Amino acid sequence: MKPLTSLLSAISVEEIIGSKDVMISSVECDSRKIQLGCLFVAVRGTNVDGHKFIPIVTVGGAAAIVCEELPERLESSVTYIKVSDSSVALGFLASRWYDDPSRKLKLVGVTGTNGKTTTATLIYEMARINGFKAGLLSTVCNYIETEAVPAAQTTPDPLTLNSLLARMVDAGCQYAAMEVSSHAAHQHRISGLHFAGGVFSNLTRDHLDYHKTVEAYLQAKKSFFDNLPNSAFALTNADDKVGEVMLQNTRAKRYTYSLRSMADFTGRIIESRLDGTLMSFNGNDVEVLFTGKFNAYNLTAVYGASILLGFDPEKVLVDMSRLVPVAGRFQTFRSPGGITAVVDYAHTPDAVVNVLTAIKEVVGSKGRIITVVGAGGNRDKGKRPIMAREAALRSDKLILTSDNPRDEEPADILRDMEEGLDDTTRTITLSIVDRREAIRTAAALAQPGDVILVAGKGHEDYQEIKGVKHHFDDREVVAEVLGKL
Repeated sequence: MKPLTSLLSAISVEEIIGSKDVMISSVECDSRKIQLGCLFVAVRGTNVDGHKFIPIVTVGGAAAIVCEELPERLESSVTYIKVSDSSVALGFLASRWYDDPSRKLKLVGVTGTNGKTTTATLIYEMARINGFKAGLLSTVCNYIETEAVPAAQTTPDPLTLNSLLARMVDAGCQYAAMEVSSHAAHQHRISGLHFAGGVFSNLTRDHLDYHKTVEAYLQAKKSFFDNLPNSAFALTNADDKVGEVMLQNTRAKRYTYSLRSMADFTGRIIESRLDGTLMSFNGNDVEVLFTGKFNAYNLTAVYGASILLGFDPEKVLVDMSRLVPVAGRFQTFRSPGGITAVVDYAHTPDAVVNVLTAIKEVVGSKGRIITVVGAGGNRDKGKRPIMAREAALRSDKLILTSDNPRDEEPADILRDMEEGLDDTTRTITLSIVDRREAIRTAAALAQPGDVILVAGKGHEDYQEIKGVKHHFDDREVVAEVLGKL
């Protein structure tokens, strides 16, 4: 229980109707979770407006309601708090309810189109390697030190987010790393959090089904840096065309990382293989267990963030060689007969280009590249033909297949992808709706020395079809078919 006055001190209030002398039993934003004595925050979501449920939660026993628009009928037993933005208020109320856990941790947020999961996970791992307890909030899984907590979305709602951060504090964690999605920034899910640092990876086309324009997508990412405190660090990719733009209005201390030019933290690729890379960080050579330029960027960001967090620079260099790839991110499999498969989460045109470029740099003319890729349903349709075209231009054989079709017909999605092909690339392309059969076909076409890329789902262990999640794991299927070759 907490006094309402204590919670309200965390937010900007326009008007209060009713008594402030109220004890609150919980803070809720879901009308289905209402309990006696709670504070309900009416949030305008993308699909549902919480204001519509105010009469229901009033009957359900809510003691107070935070809203942007007061209802026509006011109950004398309920306190109404009017605010300009309920989404922003929810974040600050959630933080205060859980005693501001982000202020008791060194919390680092990672945003960008690609590389968020790998970078955030490796920062978490780096803290643990350095002997500290740490937490992680990511697309793949959340971790409270070593306890795994399944992740439903990249960045949870503010109540779930602060609950997890509070559990990290209770577990003795001193550091935490989290992915900050553009949706979360735009919907103010991270409002009220105190960040020790922020990292920007890159920006390419993604989530335009939600943001509509690249500029709106950029501004959503940028808002994360705009709101960092002056005590934080802001580390940006100097090689990305909007890297400097991200930090234009930040109050945080600005730092850069780069593979191509002078920066505060530089990374250089010396030699690449499918199972690792010889790199240098600020002129110091280190063997790492990662492949590809995109991973070199991720690792350079991790190197910089680790030093900015205060870890010993000499030890950080040694520890870089101990880091291991994240599940479903350039995860390699090899058959007894000499065929290699790479499973990767690449689900944007830029990510597909990055992975295929990394494979080509290693394979050269010694083998062919066979790519299996699809596109998700109910998402940005504009990227479908682009993904197919980019994959075809960098593959010797391309197989288009289902990803998570969701509510769309898989064949319709494949037709959208095929629109990106010309007469030449169509000759190397097959369309196979069944993803398992597509992977089997790729394996059947492969010869010793060839590399199969299975892109799009990575760590996911399901396919979502017509609202139902069916078990499907690219890694399991790849291991099965390669074991027979």
